[in-house]
Amino acid sequence: MNDPFPLSPWERRFERIVEIVPYITLGASLVISLASPEQPDGGIPRTLALTALALVWCLGAHTLLPAAVRGRRVAVTVHFAGVLATATLLTLHHPSFLIYCITGLFLAANFAPSRWTFAAVAATSFILYGSMLDWTQATTQLIVFYLAIIAVQTVAIGGGHIASIKIEDRQRKYRKAVNDLQTALEENADLHAQLLTQAHQSGILDERQRMAREIHDTLAQGLTGIITQLRAAQRVADSATHIELAITLALDGLTEARRSVAALQPHQLEDAHLPEAMTTLARNWSQSTGVDLHVEVTGDRVPLSPAIEVTLFRVAQEALANVAKHAGATRAGLTLSYTGTVVLLDIRDNGTGIHNPNGKGFGLSSMRQRLRGAGGSLEIESTPGEGTAISATVPALQGSPR
Repeated sequence: MNDPFPLSPWERRFERIVEIVPYITLGASLVISLASPEQPDGGIPRTLALTALALVWCLGAHTLLPAAVRGRRVAVTVHFAGVLATATLLTLHHPSFLIYCITGLFLAANFAPSRWTFAAVAATSFILYGSMLDWTQATTQLIVFYLAIIAVQTVAIGGGHIASIKIEDRQRKYRKAVNDLQTALEENADLHAQLLTQAHQSGILDERQRMAREIHDTLAQGLTGIITQLRAAQRVADSATHIELAITLALDGLTEARRSVAALQPHQLEDAHLPEAMTTLARNWSQSTGVDLHVEVTGDRVPLSPAIEVTLFRVAQEALANVAKHAGATRAGLTLSYTGTVVLLDIRDNGTGIHNPNGKGFGLSSMRQRLRGAGGSLEIESTPGEGTAISATVPALQGSPR
């Protein structure tokens, strides 16, 4: 599996440098040592033997190890200790190997970020400068000076190693955050597209349901009323009154059809608030059906939002239409109650009742959907042969005065 956050170019270059630094410094020290006219005791054979020991140590304790083993803290510590030990022997043998001793300053980066980084730099610095000092003629002032240099070098180089690791770690976290953000943006884009599709489909469904309710609450009821009046006209000699009512219902239905297409409120609510519109609805319904309908409004009247008024008006229309078609009632009552936080609409009749108040008929479903869309609810109580009571509740969301 590919690393989603690979090393930066700087990190890769530094790792390659750290890998080859021991061989470069060891080779440079060996060349300078062999070219030196002054050879120490033991001469070239001892130089070559110690160099070979250092080379074998670098190969066996690090380069030839598997990558998984090479990166462990124990392996790093053993390798560093061996390099420092061979560097000490070579430096004591010939001063040119001070160059090889510098390798410890690079290898200290393998301990970062930890306190062992400072320990590795300090140990390397002590051997580097300690081998240069003639301890037989060293004074206290000179020793303090060297210790000060070692301390400053330890803080500077060790701190630099740790700072570089911290910076790279922050950059790695930044790259991860950017990658996570990009992934989240892509996922959100897909989710947004899905939500748009679902919203579009839901909007189509809601619009279909709205139009179905409008047609059912206006055209269907109007046509039912017209048919009722025309049939009544067929049964009596003086049919003028029934025909006049049928014509009135047809004109009202035409007006409602036009308004439903334009998604406007019922014409009864154009110039009047809900109580007046309910009174008009009740009077017209009672005239067309011959059923005595008592209307009562209680509580402090407040102007409601158009959506709430339309919802209650349509529910009243549907409930009264059901009474006319199915109840066979002789009396009915409509009560509109303003209670402060909610508005209640109660419609009662003394008809045959509803055998299944929880039925899924279109009329009842239409009322429930309207009320649910306005944040309200519908309750139905009915006993066969004893009538029906329908109660609609909606929040009293106020609208602007007309």
